[in-house]
Amino acid sequence: DGFASLYLDKVREMKARYVNTPERGPKTPIEDAMYPMYSHCVFNLNPRACSIDTPLHTFVPYRHVDHLHPNAVIAVAASVNQERLCAEIFGDDVIYVPWQRPGFDIGLMIERLIAQHPRAKGVLLGHHGMSSWSNDDRTCYETALEIIDRATEYIERHDRGDRTFGGQKHAPLAEAERLRILAEIVPVLRGHVSGSRRSVATVQHDARMLRFVNSQDAPRLAALGTSCPDHFLRTKIKPLFVDWNPARRDIDALKASLPGHLDKYRQDYIAYYTRCRRPDSPPMRDPNPTVMLIPGLGMVAWGKNKSESRVTAEFYNC
Repeated sequence: DGFASLYLDKVREMKARYVNTPERGPKTPIEDAMYPMYSHCVFNLNPRACSIDTPLHTFVPYRHVDHLHPNAVIAVAASVNQERLCAEIFGDDVIYVPWQRPGFDIGLMIERLIAQHPRAKGVLLGHHGMSSWSNDDRTCYETALEIIDRATEYIERHDRGDRTFGGQKHAPLAEAERLRILAEIVPVLRGHVSGSRRSVATVQHDARMLRFVNSQDAPRLAALGTSCPDHFLRTKIKPLFVDWNPARRDIDALKASLPGHLDKYRQDYIAYYTRCRRPDSPPMRDPNPTVMLIPGLGMVAWGKNKSESRVTAEFYNC
């Protein structure tokens, strides 16, 4: 329940419609026109919406396809050297496809690459994720785990230890002190981000999150945004990083800095939306941040309810 179901032969018959269109590709009108045609291929009157990734599965010539977005694989797929690392980590077992908008064109590209590399057991999708395939369901599943494990092991072999994120800039606060400051500052933060809707927070200040927010490189890395496009649907394109020195314990200075930080964030978000808006774009969302990072204190994620803020926090952890 929850998954779309389609007649595979009918979806594959749509290929002729696509390839016989003179102007085709990831940003052409025919790419958008193909998606509504899936409604003619529905099995058993299933009302579930089809994924935009449908062609990525449909044109793989195997019975089973597992399409996933694991953190370790995305760490490789979003890196500067993603194509070289794919070859280094996976050899001939995994083919590489650079980032391209999901749709018919990339599905047919994967089909061609599988024909050229019949030994391949999966694909690394640049800035996106991965797929594995097999005619046996368990083999497909185990192949997916193998791809994830190989990426994980490569990352662990190259771990920088204490130099991760450029090393630590701020010493962690004692837990009691951290909790005291959070109890005072979170209601203030909530007031600032709740101008247009009620917001509920999820706070995270474990060792992993503190290692990041207390690091030398945290401001620069946070500004880069998310590594996977699926993530920023929750986290927005980037978090708000609050420049504060926890060693001074100056809560009044932290409170006083928030309006300026938030105004700058909102202006950046409005400019981003305006720059990328198209005629059919949805209205701009609330320009307030959904994720806030504060040295010494950790992360505060926001949502319209506790469930949404917790999921947003989980996505930013990714």
